[in-house]
Amino acid sequence: MPEIEIRPAVSEDIPKLVALDHTCQTEYVWQMERQLEEGQIGIGFRQVRLPRSIELDYPRPPELLQQGRFNRLALLVAVMGGNPVGYVRLKDDVIPGVAWISDLVVDALARRKGIGTALLLASQHWAIQHSLRRTILEMSSKNHPAIQLAAKLGYEFSGYNDHYYLSQNIAVFFAQFLR
Repeated sequence: MPEIEIRPAVSEDIPKLVALDHTCQTEYVWQMERQLEEGQIGIGFRQVRLPRSIELDYPRPPELLQQGRFNRLALLVAVMGGNPVGYVRLKDDVIPGVAWISDLVVDALARRKGIGTALLLASQHWAIQHSLRRTILEMSSKNHPAIQLAAKLGYEFSGYNDHYYLSQNIAVFFAQFLR
């Protein structure tokens, strides 16, 4: 297996990152159920298998990276064989003491090789170096591969926003306290 290098992005990386395949395939989604009763509100998510695999578009236009409109504090790049194959974007100005991971992308041809894991672990290391105590990872409730990765790495469900993305997809948030 080729070695994965994680490093801060440089301006020459941006066009290559924009060109990565940002879509993902899934056979499962998280379906939200809401129960409203007097004096109580119940929100639940359950994993639902779809009748067929679907391709999900990325919730943000990747071209925003190129236009410099992707506000970020850190942009880490995964490199294999000298080529960028993924990235993670972090911010620390959303919630005090928290590294907000708003974008985690691995090119379709490079998936299932540990790159997403390496990027998230590097994000946690970056957060610790910047004296942050928690990371929050956001994703669409339809992005089952990302939800599975978050669970594998010990992230816990911490909330949702049903009007977060322009596509009107539900955003789900997973958090992890750092040591």
